[in-house]
Amino acid sequence: MATETVLKPDHDANRKHFIFTDEHDQLRESIRRFVEKELRPHAEEWEQTTFPDWVFRRMGELGFLGLDKPTEYGGQGGDYYTSLVLSEELARSECGGMVMGVAVHTDMAMPPILAFGTEEQKREWVEPAINGEKILSIGITEPDAGSDVAGIKTRATYDAATDEYVINGSKTFITNGHRADVIVLVTKTDPDAGYDGVTLFLVPMDAPGVIKEEHLDKLGMRASDTALLAFQDVRVPASAVLGQVGKGFYHIMWELQGERLIMCAGAIAAAQLAFDKTLEYAKERKAFGRPIGNFQVIRHKFAEMATKIETAKALTYTTAWRFQNKEYPVREISIAKVYCARIACEVADECIQIHGGAGYMTEVGIERVWRDMRLNRIGAGTDEIMLDVIGKSYGI
Repeated sequence: MATETVLKPDHDANRKHFIFTDEHDQLRESIRRFVEKELRPHAEEWEQTTFPDWVFRRMGELGFLGLDKPTEYGGQGGDYYTSLVLSEELARSECGGMVMGVAVHTDMAMPPILAFGTEEQKREWVEPAINGEKILSIGITEPDAGSDVAGIKTRATYDAATDEYVINGSKTFITNGHRADVIVLVTKTDPDAGYDGVTLFLVPMDAPGVIKEEHLDKLGMRASDTALLAFQDVRVPASAVLGQVGKGFYHIMWELQGERLIMCAGAIAAAQLAFDKTLEYAKERKAFGRPIGNFQVIRHKFAEMATKIETAKALTYTTAWRFQNKEYPVREISIAKVYCARIACEVADECIQIHGGAGYMTEVGIERVWRDMRLNRIGAGTDEIMLDVIGKSYGI
């Protein structure tokens, strides 16, 4: 056989999953230029100060806050995969807290308003949110209730005399809590009804009785603002109910599925970025007269990381395809969420190890990836909750 006809492995070939088209590639390039020019240069600064609100306004101007949202509300009308592209490319900012703040806005708070909100609610909140003129947040976790949504204590009591609800309670770990214009608030309207007593409200953050008590300090995601909030006799009209009274738990559980896949994409993209930076370091850093990447022990570390990253990507993309095609694959989403969160942490940790002492220093940036990624095993469903969901799906 002639040499030129022999098929040889091409390790540098452009790898594109079947869910992505040329249009997705063009979008990816556009977002990447924006991230590298306007976001990444500020990563270190925002780690100390939190990222500024102009990020939302600028992304709104560029159309990046409504990629998969309906055109009638100012969105781009794209498919679900456009949100995956955004999550992956924002990871290149090397600013996990900023990425999280944007994701809460676009993929946690906005979807339930679009899915269950009235036309007036969508016009009031979604349109300006897509434009970057208003910022959204979501309030689930409380000091005494997180994974157990049925155990929340924030109470909304109906006042028939005024056709209003009076809200009392508190929320903690609320991303965008200090900067948001409105919060999708999870409350109890019937404390004796369990999951059927949960109701969502759209509560303006400047309403009387909304108190932004504390700016919380964190291990990672330090560029985001995370708030402890109190609600003291906050009055909202009955029209502030989002969806159906008593159906808030089911509304919010639906929303979490799409968000978890977006988190998977962003976490693995951050892991890939850490991998790439560490690979470059291993090719340049010398020990005992040769690059450390030439040592088998280091080479095998990269092989292990690459295997984990590629399997996590494949799992995320395939599950996203099912979600885009109107399936509701809760088991597979839960598997992807727990697996990708763990892999991102493992890769970040191994990258620190390969860097040695340099990886422990803040100047390199690898330690920040580790700190930021650790939240993914807790937020949007802990590993333990995901494993229980998976186990129960098999009837045990």
